[in-house]
Amino acid sequence: MQITEIYKSIQGESTHTGLPCVFVRLTGCNLRCSWCDSAYTFSGGHRMTIEEVLVEVEELSPAGGLVEITGGEPMLQEREVVPLMQHLLDAGYTVLLETSGERPLERVPKGVVKIVDIKCPNSGEPDTFRSENLESLVSHDEVKFVLSDREDYEFAREFVLRYELAQRVNAVLFSPAFRVDATGARDSSHCLLDPRELAEWMLADNIQARLGLQIHKFIWDPAMKGV
Repeated sequence: MQITEIYKSIQGESTHTGLPCVFVRLTGCNLRCSWCDSAYTFSGGHRMTIEEVLVEVEELSPAGGLVEITGGEPMLQEREVVPLMQHLLDAGYTVLLETSGERPLERVPKGVVKIVDIKCPNSGEPDTFRSENLESLVSHDEVKFVLSDREDYEFAREFVLRYELAQRVNAVLFSPAFRVDATGARDSSHCLLDPRELAEWMLADNIQARLGLQIHKFIWDPAMKGV
């Protein structure tokens, strides 16, 4: 498979926020979101076998723990990434899969926690979520919406209600988008949507979701890779 990087850091998003995590970042994506923070994964990388990836993960986290498969869009390499995830599960790791849900998810091993990032209108990639994937969501999965303004928020709110996401999955996450050129200051000034404003909307609507911030961008420079 084509790999951009493998590294260990703190999980910055999802209900696993704050935990040590090994990230396996695959190369390639078929979407071009307006605030993408991993455009460097669109091309390049290097070929690795499943066995080589497993060895590197074990070196970084020999006692098990958390592993996230991310990209890009990892499900573009479904043929290789599905057995990789199963090997990681068999080795005792907790496995997260970060995906847009644009590709089919029915072959993802049952033990994997799917974190599905459904694209909102101002992402530039609306209507790319494959609705059939709703049937592949199980109680330990999570659904994320990255929001830049009120239009995105209302889209996410209606999606959550229409498909009863809070009853389908472990968590629904609303996260403010970060500016693509964010660097330097490690604070919410880089958010396209003020987290306080988002919190107030969520409270007013009593929405069954949690507000999430990308904490790695508050710990390190938002432009830093490999963290």
